[in-house]
Amino acid sequence: MRQWVLAVTLCLLAAGCAAGEAGGDGSTGPVTSTTAASAYPDPPEAPDTPTPQATAAFTAIVASVEATGSTTDGLDELVEAGDARHAWLVSDLLRFTSDPADLDPLVAAFEALTGVDPTGHPSHAGSPWVNITNHLMVWDLPAPPDYRAMKQQLFTIVEPRWEPFFADTDSAMDWRWVSWGGVLIDDRSLGNDLPCMRGCIPALDDPELTDASGGAWYPDDAIVFGIALGGEVVALPKNIMEVHEMVNMTVDGHRLGIPYCTLCGSAQAFFTDGAAAGGIVLRTSGLLNRSNKVMFDLNTMSVFDTFTGAAVSGPLYDQGVTLEQTTVTATTWGEWKAAHPDTGIIAEDGGIGRTYPLDPLRGRDDAGPIFPIGEADPRLPVQARVVGVVTGDGTAVAFAADDARTVLAGGEQVTHGGVTLADDGGGLRAADASGAELPAHEAFWFAWSQFHPDTELWTAP
Repeated sequence: MRQWVLAVTLCLLAAGCAAGEAGGDGSTGPVTSTTAASAYPDPPEAPDTPTPQATAAFTAIVASVEATGSTTDGLDELVEAGDARHAWLVSDLLRFTSDPADLDPLVAAFEALTGVDPTGHPSHAGSPWVNITNHLMVWDLPAPPDYRAMKQQLFTIVEPRWEPFFADTDSAMDWRWVSWGGVLIDDRSLGNDLPCMRGCIPALDDPELTDASGGAWYPDDAIVFGIALGGEVVALPKNIMEVHEMVNMTVDGHRLGIPYCTLCGSAQAFFTDGAAAGGIVLRTSGLLNRSNKVMFDLNTMSVFDTFTGAAVSGPLYDQGVTLEQTTVTATTWGEWKAAHPDTGIIAEDGGIGRTYPLDPLRGRDDAGPIFPIGEADPRLPVQARVVGVVTGDGTAVAFAADDARTVLAGGEQVTHGGVTLADDGGGLRAADASGAELPAHEAFWFAWSQFHPDTELWTAP
């Protein structure tokens, strides 16, 4: 079993799955998700009663995975149960398939369960797993009974340390949307700057900062994520954030957890001091929720919704914890330091003696989403950049970022829904009608609209 886990992990990492260059089913190259609802047939009918035969069949399949690594032994029994809801289990098996010979039987099982041949969809050649999972997401097909427990059996073969996430039977997590990002959990202690030999995405804790002159190593036209909090201003270079995807640091006396979801183009900053007894230390789980990283608190193993900051499982969910945010401004290093000459910037080696390439992902996401996202809101292209804001009354408002910059550069105002944008060193900040700042951050449109489906949208007239 350990050999199978190693084979799957190495296969996906070598294919660039952790860096996002391939689907998790052995395909190579970028995989673009085509997610307009019109591109999918009508959903199959799903029963609303338990199917014990299918549950037993999947348990037998998992036992085979542990024993031999095969994801298809016993698949016929799962199909014979005739429950379309178990197509979610076929999707999960596809995610962990490292043997190309297993692909066709799993695709055939999906067709038998749903009555839909997925092979004609344009995304299928790039990744059967992405294609099939997008079908299920667009259909919003219900999960089968005991889905969480069945998914737990499979996922914890790959990473036993995910067990606390699955063990919370009362969590708010919709396990249908959760997939593997191709890496393992980062559960290193705070301040541990050793390489993550197990294959996780290692957080960077309390990185060394230099003044702006010490940032001469970083090109002026390269992207930084700027935070101006109280009397302190800092810049986080995108190339370092692409490697670590999570920074825990103190800014102006406040502890911040700063996740960067490379797949959804979103850097956010959450206040983590005072949110829970003992403080919160954010880490990357290795799991994804509709192409958005799943982060968790190292101290309590509570999972957080990375877009909203709300705890969705574990003790902090039981306590109703939602992390407050502060604005993260995306701009170029040259513009940011010109507007904020007193800014600090993370040191070239992160303070840990590491060498960072200037473009770690090498354009990985240029062709579109590479993980399943379900149906995309058609009002903007999926990877159009927006500035997202949630107002005091809970209304989500998104501004098309390029449009906003153009209008502001022309001397006009950008205002919608009681929110006004302003330029900040080439980036964008938001304020309400009273002038009070509203936390804001940039993201790809598909990601913002997924987690805020009722969002209002401003575009240039």
